[in-house]
Amino acid sequence: MIVGKLKPLDEIAASIEGYKNVLIAGCGSCVTVCLSGGDREAMALARELSNPGHYREAPTSIRTAAFLRQCERDLVRAYLQVPADTDAILSLACGAGVQTLASVFDKLPIIPALNTSFLGALDEPGVWREKCLGCGDCVLADTAGICPIARCAKRLLNGPCGGSSKGKCEIGGDVDCAWQLIVDRLTDSDRLEDYEKVQPVKDWSQDRGGGPRSSHRVANAPLE
Repeated sequence: MIVGKLKPLDEIAASIEGYKNVLIAGCGSCVTVCLSGGDREAMALARELSNPGHYREAPTSIRTAAFLRQCERDLVRAYLQVPADTDAILSLACGAGVQTLASVFDKLPIIPALNTSFLGALDEPGVWREKCLGCGDCVLADTAGICPIARCAKRLLNGPCGGSSKGKCEIGGDVDCAWQLIVDRLTDSDRLEDYEKVQPVKDWSQDRGGGPRSSHRVANAPLE
């Protein structure tokens, strides 16, 4: 899922100051699961932003709305009802959702309330960790389901660097060495021979190196 974190409250308040009527739009998908952007979070943020102490002049009037996904134009058009007197929309979606709202409501300022953090998974209650970088050329079949692109600080594809020590990464703290995790899982699954496979030079044009990416699929078309 896409993981996002709420921006500092003072930053959010400053970004909407000067607008009379602001609609906080919650998103019911990824950011709801990571407890940062759903209906409940939209209402909680509205209560916080209603405090006159955040503003130098008259406080902004806040309303809320939430629907399934902000990153789909059809859903935005169908389900997000924007009152006519709205001056700006404060989005509790990821960056993709914010940009989708901006493309639909092109005459309204769309303001992000979240910082989009990473593609991650829930490892334990209340803890999400980065798992994928969306590189466009997945190597998980050869790395025991552990991504060296997202989880190795140097994005190494053929084993650990010389800074790996006692299973930890040289960047410090308690960061696990991704390649130690890979070797351990390959060993446990009796697949250590996969460690000997040399990964070719990566085609980074499938990543952000090739510019903004898109995916096209015709409805009901057979898989290729």
